[in-house]
Amino acid sequence: MKGKNCLIFGGSGQIGRHLIRKLTKNDYKVAVVTRNIHQKGHIIKTQGNAGYIDIIEANIFDEIKIKSLFERADICINLIGILYEKKKNSFKNIHTLFPSLLAKLSKQHNLKHFIHISALGINEAKDSDYARSKLEGEKEILKNFPLSTILRPSVVYSVDDNFTTSFMTLLNRLPVFPLYYSGKTKFMPIHSSDLVDIIYNVISKNIYSQIVECVGSETLSFKEIIEKLLNLIDKKRILLPLPLIFGKLTAKFFQLLPKPLLTEDQLRLLKYDNVSSGKYKTNKDIGFPAKCLFEKEVEKYSYMWREGGQFSKKNIS
Repeated sequence: MKGKNCLIFGGSGQIGRHLIRKLTKNDYKVAVVTRNIHQKGHIIKTQGNAGYIDIIEANIFDEIKIKSLFERADICINLIGILYEKKKNSFKNIHTLFPSLLAKLSKQHNLKHFIHISALGINEAKDSDYARSKLEGEKEILKNFPLSTILRPSVVYSVDDNFTTSFMTLLNRLPVFPLYYSGKTKFMPIHSSDLVDIIYNVISKNIYSQIVECVGSETLSFKEIIEKLLNLIDKKRILLPLPLIFGKLTAKFFQLLPKPLLTEDQLRLLKYDNVSSGKYKTNKDIGFPAKCLFEKEVEKYSYMWREGGQFSKKNIS
């Protein structure tokens, strides 16, 4: 199966699970690297037919073991990213040093392609540690292996996300929901299946576009997103614009938690619109426009946050 062996880092997340299914259905063999095979292995191995998935337990900081994985690979895909720092998982380690290493190894082993998932809007957010680490990682990748394609998605959503599901949980519980920056920040949310289609076509059609901005078919403000989620879960809540000082105090508290709902760095990111910049090609420009509509897709799983749960579910074609 020459040219169809994919090495995937970060395969247990929402994008990874969709991608594994897509690749294995199209006769690609995948080797998926996970830190804990007992915790994540059962999730990964159910995503494709037997014989098409190889699960490897490895610490991504174990450079010797990581190197050996490239010997049988034709394509490397990096889906790993973090929203907050914790111990060894710093932005610099995960977003800069690790992708740089993968790009070097891709070049050393003459891989056909290296595909890296970055993030939209990082050029503008110069005061964010997250954005700076992502941008520096991109520079290292293109320096080390020019035959790389970097995909910059806007916020990615699906039933497995930590975006719509977290907000619907909060909206279900809180009588008042804060809007920082008056909820005016714009997004172009892209469904996980649309992003996976882009990745698959980049691989199968040998697209080398260096940087591609991956956006959904709609532009929505943060307030509009929250209003749509409230409508879908049939709740009424007070949306309260708050001064930034309250946001900073809230973030200082939340970032002390094991899984923070908000950090100071994320609050800084919220200043900047998360939409196509016009400086790079988009997924539409390379021939793969997003098909999914935000409200229609979220409706398919929003019933879990409505009164009555599954019994309130509408018939959706």
